[in-house]
Amino acid sequence: MIKNAPYKFSELESIRFEFGYNDSLLNKYNSATGDYQYVNRRDSVIKMNLKLNNDDLLYLHRKAAELGFWDFPANELKKDSVERSPRYLIQFNYKRKSKTVIYDAAYQGNEKLVDANQRLIKEIQKILTIAEEHKRANK
Repeated sequence: MIKNAPYKFSELESIRFEFGYNDSLLNKYNSATGDYQYVNRRDSVIKMNLKLNNDDLLYLHRKAAELGFWDFPANELKKDSVERSPRYLIQFNYKRKSKTVIYDAAYQGNEKLVDANQRLIKEIQKILTIAEEHKRANK
């Protein structure tokens, strides 16, 4: 399945991940630049440069393929725009194309699709957390 995927790891240029509430995506990561910004529990904005290694990028690429990311709809938004809920932007950029998905945690779509989105988000967050812990430990 991975070899036949429309997106090949050898062509991966970057991964972009943003999240926040509704349209305020204050938490951001861009693997091309290493720019990482997030709001901590004290509502302080933390900025750092965080580069993911090739193994991390390969893991995320394969996890996206395994979960069917390439077939996700581009917009998975909630119907009620008044309710406040977490929103995520996930983008994989390749040499010839890119895939972007905007997912709202209150999205009322297919249960398997919602589960796949949540699992991919958790994997991305886990990789970023581990990379940040390694960076702090190696200072």
